[in-house]
Amino acid sequence: MPAVETTYGGERAIRLTHGRYEAYLLPGWGNLVALRDTARGFRFLREPEAEMDEFRKAPGRYGIPVLYPPNRYRDGEFTIAGRAYHLPVNEEATHNHLHGFFMRIEWPVVDMGEDEGGAYVEMAHDVGEGHPVYEHWPHTFRFAIRYELSDAGLVQRVQIDNRGGEPMPVMLGFHTAVNVPFSKASSADACSMQLTIGERWELDDRKLPTGRFQPLNENERKMPTGGADPFYEPMDNHYTARPRDGHNRMVLTDARLGLAFVYDVDLKYRHWMVWNNNRCGTFFCPEPQTNMVNAPNMDLPQDVTGLIVLAPGESFSARSRMYVEEVSR
Repeated sequence: MPAVETTYGGERAIRLTHGRYEAYLLPGWGNLVALRDTARGFRFLREPEAEMDEFRKAPGRYGIPVLYPPNRYRDGEFTIAGRAYHLPVNEEATHNHLHGFFMRIEWPVVDMGEDEGGAYVEMAHDVGEGHPVYEHWPHTFRFAIRYELSDAGLVQRVQIDNRGGEPMPVMLGFHTAVNVPFSKASSADACSMQLTIGERWELDDRKLPTGRFQPLNENERKMPTGGADPFYEPMDNHYTARPRDGHNRMVLTDARLGLAFVYDVDLKYRHWMVWNNNRCGTFFCPEPQTNMVNAPNMDLPQDVTGLIVLAPGESFSARSRMYVEEVSR
């Protein structure tokens, strides 16, 4: 069956299969934790299957965790469209709110199956009074994520509908964890990374943007065209996105295999974070975000911060894709 309910690491899971591809979604966390090419033995995402206790403590380090709002907000407080928001401070070292509300709660599965596009699963939250998110994000809205698996790879579709009577901010990102390498037949030193970055935001000692840019170093200058080392130094860096040839993407090229894993995200993700777990050498996180870190508290125009505000009845949608392509050796 192309879409079936099963288990993964002792957790309820939805398994999608199509051709040589296989994916696992954990509805209990809203996290698609596995994307595999079973014919060639590739695992593109960092999976928690052998370390579920660690996953439950730190779900942001595996698969494709949902960040809403993404990254850090000073003291958990900001004002948008005249409404004051008070988010819990959950990073004591910086006294910030970090990564939002949707990474550690169960996501209802509303549809799954197969159509002409391949196997699919859709999960959604209908947020309103009584919903666990509503206390800190007091809006009536629907937040849906659909994953589709086909010969074209994995497509992610996001739709957020403002169903309330007041303006509602959209602040969205994904803490996507990519294996380096994605094949046991290769090694990290055979891999290089391309990322469509523009400028690097300077961060203060609370890991919040100062509003100033920093010069790119030698490795960062290689990122837009390829050839950058994802482990050249410990990275927890924040960048503007600068699409090239109409694409906003990360490309992990394995020169030994002559293949590249492509993470092509919607142009609406106008900023990137890059985190490599203190140069761990096995995975890194290219994190697309619609808005910059701490966006509502920045004294910058919305077309710079990327802050999106939906009027009543308006919707936000975005499409991203993961796939493999051959490259010349």
